[in-house]
Amino acid sequence: MSSIQILAAPRPISFDSEVVSCSPNASTTLSISFNNKTTNSLVDRILSSQNAPSIQDTASIPDARDGFTGVPGLPPLHHGHPDTHLRNGVMKAAELAADGEADAEKAFFVADLSYVYHQHLRWKRMLPEIEPFYAVKCNPDPYVLRLLAALGTGFDCASNGEIAQVLSLGVAPSRVIFANPCKATSFVRQSAKAGVDLMTFDNTDELYKIARVHPHAKLVVRILTDDSKSLCRLGLKYGAPLVTVPALLAKARELRLDVVGVSFHVGSGCYDTGAYTDAVARARAAFDMGAAAGFAFTLLDVGGGFEDATFERAAETLRTALDVHFPARENLRIIAEPGRYYVAKAFSIAVNVIARRAPPAVEGAEAEEADPEQPSVMYYINDGVYGAFNCIMFDHQTPQPYVLCLNGSFHVPSSVSMCASSVWGPTCDSIDVVCPVTQLPGTLAVGDWLAFAEMGAYTRCAASQFNGFEVSNVVYTSGTGLAGAEVRALLRGRPA
Repeated sequence: MSSIQILAAPRPISFDSEVVSCSPNASTTLSISFNNKTTNSLVDRILSSQNAPSIQDTASIPDARDGFTGVPGLPPLHHGHPDTHLRNGVMKAAELAADGEADAEKAFFVADLSYVYHQHLRWKRMLPEIEPFYAVKCNPDPYVLRLLAALGTGFDCASNGEIAQVLSLGVAPSRVIFANPCKATSFVRQSAKAGVDLMTFDNTDELYKIARVHPHAKLVVRILTDDSKSLCRLGLKYGAPLVTVPALLAKARELRLDVVGVSFHVGSGCYDTGAYTDAVARARAAFDMGAAAGFAFTLLDVGGGFEDATFERAAETLRTALDVHFPARENLRIIAEPGRYYVAKAFSIAVNVIARRAPPAVEGAEAEEADPEQPSVMYYINDGVYGAFNCIMFDHQTPQPYVLCLNGSFHVPSSVSMCASSVWGPTCDSIDVVCPVTQLPGTLAVGDWLAFAEMGAYTRCAASQFNGFEVSNVVYTSGTGLAGAEVRALLRGRPA
């Protein structure tokens, strides 16, 4: 446990609030740590170096002394543990509030870029044959894209805007796949001008469109797979059933288009790694159909769906399926489209408790035992489902808070009493609920801070400014130790 820290300034708003009947609970966790284990020596060294220094002690870390403050035109790049910057942000907010600054307590993200780097090393260790093409839609953060570009990844883009953003970093068009099976004609035409040739299709109309405006494209047929075990079932919208593939390939042949391979997607957030076994088997059938139609496929795109918690298991399943169905892979290029795998755990968000509603205490009344399933107090925070927490509605996530700052202190005693609470966003819409029920300290009050981990995937990128609330800003850190030094070197332009 780190040393206790007390804010120099009082909470922006203070008042005597009602005491809510609560029950004791376990101590609140204050730090976030890596839980992933691999046997790769470089990853082990990086992880061990990251965990070695305390949150407060970063003076001796090499990347703290190299003078690199960030990429021109982007926000500053800090160093050190992300928890340090969550706390620094809270203390800075207290200072601004003391000075009367408007929106002093604004919510903010902390992005740990060393985690993105760690995930890339983990990918290369577990799936060395498969090139990651990062799904830009998941989190098009400029520092994330720049780091992944420096690491040599490809990029899965779904629009002209995403393609332009990636190419502006100096990424070669050959490292981009336009992985949207149903594109606007103008988008296809623009991709041709940009030199992006690799693109997916799953219907005849798309082939006619491409034949008109980008006849030299390198096409990949997107097949339908079983995505019933995924959070987001993309098969509801995309993917050609295998029975339709021969006709699609015949039409492509008739239009003199070059089909170079097969792609599939088991769905975003796949929690059944066995889905890859079935999908690779279907891809093998599509390859055979391609050969029958006169094509010599050289590309297999295994899509996304990779989850941090199940990655090793998914990688093993995928490797086994490839060995069974594609035993000879000398002339086969295999790519994938990971998104949340890279960034979900890299971002955390700190939010301020801006309001509180609780039943008024009645003098002389006996306290009733609280029902742990029924919230007895409502907390309102300054980000919600119209902002970063849109992942609740769009991505089927259930983020849970932990206490960042309680009563002006970063130390949460293990004896603190917890009670059933609900957490709401700041807008005037009743659907803006972040946590219908969660356990929080009964002494939590207006001006205190909560934090949510694993907020890097499909969050800020889909946030709106409904009701006039601004999208939360990001504080960036390169992390600590060897990984932090590597991140800073890569962002500075050293070849990966």
